[in-house]
Amino acid sequence: MSPAKTAHETKWTDDRLVRACCKGDADAWSALIDKYKNLIFSIPIKFGLPRDEASDIFQAVCAELIVRLPDLRRPQALPKWLMQTTYHQCLRWKKDRLTLLDDSQELEPVSNEVLPEELLNEVQSEQAVREAIAQLPERCNRMVVMLFFEDPPRPYEEVAKELQLATGSIGFIRGRCLKKLRELLKEKGFR
Repeated sequence: MSPAKTAHETKWTDDRLVRACCKGDADAWSALIDKYKNLIFSIPIKFGLPRDEASDIFQAVCAELIVRLPDLRRPQALPKWLMQTTYHQCLRWKKDRLTLLDDSQELEPVSNEVLPEELLNEVQSEQAVREAIAQLPERCNRMVVMLFFEDPPRPYEEVAKELQLATGSIGFIRGRCLKKLRELLKEKGFR
């Protein structure tokens, strides 16, 4: 999944998104999901779940978000809430699968388990990178996505054609874009 910038992501802070979503603003809901879809989806994938199960978990988290968002006290806590909720959904999935395999085994409830720190840090870092890429100027954003997030990566000739640039300028512009990305990441606490 690429961190490509959407029109919504660059305009809305989490505080504004939460307030607008609570008022039923459909554009805000779209922007919220656009902003955090990769964060939510990445956790079940890291958990080792098949893509179709990861999609089911994504939908369950989004459904829970619709119900529980008005209860969120601090909009800044939204990413952590999403990570924790997604993790709990993954644990429920695992518990359900184990129960199907061995009905005689008594399993502990999983709702109080905390997202492991290593996974939390990894997912937070990935989200910070996605947000930094989304903050890049449009041409840099598109270039970074085409060169580093498409599989297979595009050759410079294709990137140049799509961005209407000279092929020989791609390396230089890519360097400037990566420098800007490093600056944005430093602002987010990366070293």
